[in-house]
Amino acid sequence: MFEGHDPYLVALSVVIAILGGYTGFGLAARIRGTPGVSRRVLLAGAAAFLAVGIWTMHFIGMLAAPIPADTVYLVLPTIISFLICALVVGISLFFVSIGDPSLPRVISSAVLLGAGIASMHYVGIHGLAGNFAIEHDTPMVLLSVAIAIVAAYGGLRAFLARQGGVRLIASAIAFGVAVSGMHYTAMYGMHFVSCATPDQHAGGLAASQQILSLVVAMLCFVIAAGFLLSLVPDPRRQTAAAAPSAIDPVAATAALTAPDSPVEPGPATATSLRLRPAPLGGLGQPPRAAPVPRLPVEGADGTHFIDTADVRSVRADAHYTRVHDGTRERMCPWSISEAEAQLDPGLFLRVHRSHIVAIPHVSLVRKEGDGAVIELDGPSPHRVPVSRARIAEVKARLGLARRHA
Repeated sequence: MFEGHDPYLVALSVVIAILGGYTGFGLAARIRGTPGVSRRVLLAGAAAFLAVGIWTMHFIGMLAAPIPADTVYLVLPTIISFLICALVVGISLFFVSIGDPSLPRVISSAVLLGAGIASMHYVGIHGLAGNFAIEHDTPMVLLSVAIAIVAAYGGLRAFLARQGGVRLIASAIAFGVAVSGMHYTAMYGMHFVSCATPDQHAGGLAASQQILSLVVAMLCFVIAAGFLLSLVPDPRRQTAAAAPSAIDPVAATAALTAPDSPVEPGPATATSLRLRPAPLGGLGQPPRAAPVPRLPVEGADGTHFIDTADVRSVRADAHYTRVHDGTRERMCPWSISEAEAQLDPGLFLRVHRSHIVAIPHVSLVRKEGDGAVIELDGPSPHRVPVSRARIAEVKARLGLARRHA
């Protein structure tokens, strides 16, 4: 059955699946740390884009296949296939977007996502009507479902990884492989058998291939538009990210004139003043609260607390953070700015706009490009980037700064 497919439509179907995956996973990445109604809207949007990507890829693949010319598409099974897909994909995303994404949770979500892809395909195939019957090879059916589940697991693992923007691209590609791989494997095991009498279901509400082509073209436009919109940076997030590095002139003046700023004997010149070190968050931030002894982290069964002495690094991830304890990362409900304000500045240092490290746990530092890289100890050592503007401060805290007479 796979012979005779239009190669251009096959390529288009894979691209559409990847774009739908990129847009859907991009929305899902913003679910954590988003409160109330906004979280539900993001979850619905992510599930909708992923489901539309699956559905559109499937029917582009059907248009690419050499099916009988008199084939029509029954409307009811076609709509049901989309609704099943959207529901199962939404549940799968919900499982991995809340709490601790443990291995059993990710596996369950992958099974659900793979089942949603497979169920959408076979329900959609049931919507074909004409002077034929459809037969499936059982081994190819099982193989197609296995491909969908395994590739969906790979997509979710890539989505939950730590590689910033790379994880989104990897998860989208894995998603496209899951959908297209499952579809074309199933099509390889599908056969049309001619019948003397028309299909009984052909009398229901049906759409021709031309109408389906128009619907698919419109959905391709929707997916492409969503993908392009996802590439537009959010000004509010950029402003929030830039805020910690901003310097308040009024606070800077206050630091210069503070009564407890020690002044060396001699002429009252600017060079004779030694300023008290500013808080790590930068001048102009609110006064730092007393350091907390423990950090909250989310688990599958609720909120846990870990001692700050066990914390190696804190990494910003959208509106929340990831705390590394030397073994693994766990989600913390605080933003990177809140974490910085709560941690002891004598032990922790903001080395990058998105990273805070525990100085006592630094085991290696080396220059890399314009910045540097820090390695932190623990059962599972990991590395953290250092921005160029923070290199001097890091060296000073590690006792590597050059001392001048």
